[in-house]
Amino acid sequence: MSRAFVNPLARGTAGVVDRARAIKQWTRHRLALPDEAVVSVNELSCHLPGCPPKETVVLVMQGGKTIQASIHKAVQQVTEDDVAVAFAAHVPASGRYG
Repeated sequence: MSRAFVNPLARGTAGVVDRARAIKQWTRHRLALPDEAVVSVNELSCHLPGCPPKETVVLVMQGGKTIQASIHKAVQQVTEDDVAVAFAAHVPASGRYG
């Protein structure tokens, strides 16, 4: 095995949890989500050629519907503008998802 083992359950660098919370808040605001909607933020690593080294995946689950947005940045690099662009196709004219 040429790569050192990376514990997927280990805590990341400082501030990751706070940034994930911010991404959830930005997503809720962008999609005008009710409190009962579930928003999940995960950072994934990819070691395949051509794949970004880190990707942030945001899932929104509400009323039997699930939408996913992928942002090709590490969690700590994601901005509110990135969230807006990632979910732009999911915001209907009413301004409310679901």
